[in-house]
Amino acid sequence: MPPKGRIVVTGATGTVGREVMQRLARQGAPAVAAVRNPGRARSTLGTVPTIRFDFEDPATYDETFRGAEKLFLVRPPAIAAVWQSIFPALRAAQAAGVQHVVLLSLLGAEENPFVPHRWIEWYLQSLDMDWTFLRPSFFMQNLSTTHRAEIRDRDEIFVPAGEGATSFIDARDVAAVGARVLTGAGHARRAYALTGAEALTYAEVARILSDVLGRPIGYHDPSLLDFVRRQLGQRPLGFVLVMAGIYLTAQLGLAARTTLDVERLLGRPPTTFRQFAEDYRSVWAPSSSGS
Repeated sequence: MPPKGRIVVTGATGTVGREVMQRLARQGAPAVAAVRNPGRARSTLGTVPTIRFDFEDPATYDETFRGAEKLFLVRPPAIAAVWQSIFPALRAAQAAGVQHVVLLSLLGAEENPFVPHRWIEWYLQSLDMDWTFLRPSFFMQNLSTTHRAEIRDRDEIFVPAGEGATSFIDARDVAAVGARVLTGAGHARRAYALTGAEALTYAEVARILSDVLGRPIGYHDPSLLDFVRRQLGQRPLGFVLVMAGIYLTAQLGLAARTTLDVERLLGRPPTTFRQFAEDYRSVWAPSSSGS
C-alpha cells in the first residue's frame, strides 16, 4: 500500500525531474518516481522509490496515483496530442484524490496557444485541483546535452539566434524551485516565470565558454535552412523544428526577459552562466567519450 500524502514525480529521469526527485529524497519527502521502465531508471536514479507509469497506458494510472497528494508533471517531449494522454492522466489523478499539480511549463506559455504547455495549463485550470505553473526560460543544460558535441568536437555553437539575448536558467535552479513548491505552502494557483538574472547573446555565451575552457569557442549564426539541414542528420524533424522555433524567438528579441522569481523563491540569486560552465566544464573536454 503506497503511503498517503506522497508526491508523484513524472519525468524523473529527465534534466529537471531527476533533480527534483533527488532533492525530495534528500529531504525525506514521501516521493516516488513515476517512470516507464523502473529497472532502467534505477541506473539513473539510484535507490529512490519508483513505480511504472506511462501516460499512454491508462492501466498504469490507478496504482500510480493511489494515495498521492501532489504531482510534479513533466510533458514527455514525444507527446504533442496532450488531450489523448495527458488530460486523461490528470482526470485519473483528480479522481484518485491528488490535490495539487506542479507543472513544468514554458516561459511565455500563457501567451502562446501553439505550445502544448499552454493547453495543459488551460486544462488544469478547469479541474478541481490546485496547480502551480513553473515557466522556465531556456535551460543552460541544453548546451551541455543537445549542443555538447559541437562545442566539444568542433569548438562552436551553431544556432540561428542572431544577436538576440536569452535569459538562460540553470535547470538545477528550476528543480530547486520545484522541490520548494512541492513541499511548501502558499504556491497554489500561482505561476512563476523562472529566468536567470542576466540575458546573454550566444556570442557572449561563446566568450564565457572560451574563457572557462581555455580554448576559443566560436558562435556561428547560420540561416534557419542551414541549421535545419545540419540537425536533420542527427535528430527527428519535429524536434529540429521546435529547436528552430526557440532560436527564432531569441533572434527576434523575445527571449531576453528576466524576472526575480527564482531569487524570491530560493532566497538567493540564480546560478550565473559562468558558474554553470565551471560546474559542467568536463562535459566539453575533448577527451570526453561523448556518450
